[in-house]
Amino acid sequence: MRASIYKTADELRMMLPAGLLTARALDAVGEAVRPGATTLDLDAVAERVIRDGGGVPNFQLVEGYSHTVCASVNDAVVHGIPDARPLEPGDVVSIDCGALLDGWNGDSARTFIVPGEPDREDAAGWLAEAHRVSDATRAAMWAGIAAVATARHLNDVGGAIEDAIDAQPGPLGNLEQYTGHGIGRDMHEDPTVFNYRVRRRGPAVKPGLAICIEPMLTGGSGDVVVDDDGWTVRSADGTVGAHWEHTVIRHRGGIWVTTAHDGGAAGLAPHGVVPVAP
Repeated sequence: MRASIYKTADELRMMLPAGLLTARALDAVGEAVRPGATTLDLDAVAERVIRDGGGVPNFQLVEGYSHTVCASVNDAVVHGIPDARPLEPGDVVSIDCGALLDGWNGDSARTFIVPGEPDREDAAGWLAEAHRVSDATRAAMWAGIAAVATARHLNDVGGAIEDAIDAQPGPLGNLEQYTGHGIGRDMHEDPTVFNYRVRRRGPAVKPGLAICIEPMLTGGSGDVVVDDDGWTVRSADGTVGAHWEHTVIRHRGGIWVTTAHDGGAAGLAPHGVVPVAP
């Protein structure tokens, strides 16, 4: 077991290729999201990119799980299992994906909305709500990532995520049972990264920290149920869910998002943070 949650400068640099491979897999998934595609199709796309890039889908290394991605559709928020149901216009699809490359891990999630006009009476309202929840989740993620640049303790990051959620219009449910995490040689490491304030200050945010920031929100309450498959987490009230995640590192020069091609520059710009490559 690793004695410290902090990594050396060299170790942080060695994490970069796995992050970029994870980003490329999600890019390919995004290009494949269309009506008629299945989440099993998306799973195959992600696996092909990762293996062609010399990596291993790290989700397949999780005991009891055999897929490359988690695919959560509509009221499913996280941990959904890919299946053969054709996607329909307006479906909300959250894809969580990771790659193990040269002994180091990347982990990231994006929420996609299947293009086209939904075949439902409330089509306009559904699409507006889908974008509202996804955009709010993405904004909360970037607020948390930006906080890593100046935070003294990890609870400052959770506070920034909570504040960003509270600043969004309309009801939003924060899945407080689910959190972000440390990452490195293993996909899930200490420390726990809460998406809200807790009493404990948490570990110091300092050079060597590598974490995954991943808020998960619904358009209603934060109450959830788990399907009989033992994995899929759904909103208890049937409202739409969204999940966004990036791997971020803190080093002596600043922060860098390993699972973003630009290191997080575009997402961090509204927060006045400029990422610095390690």
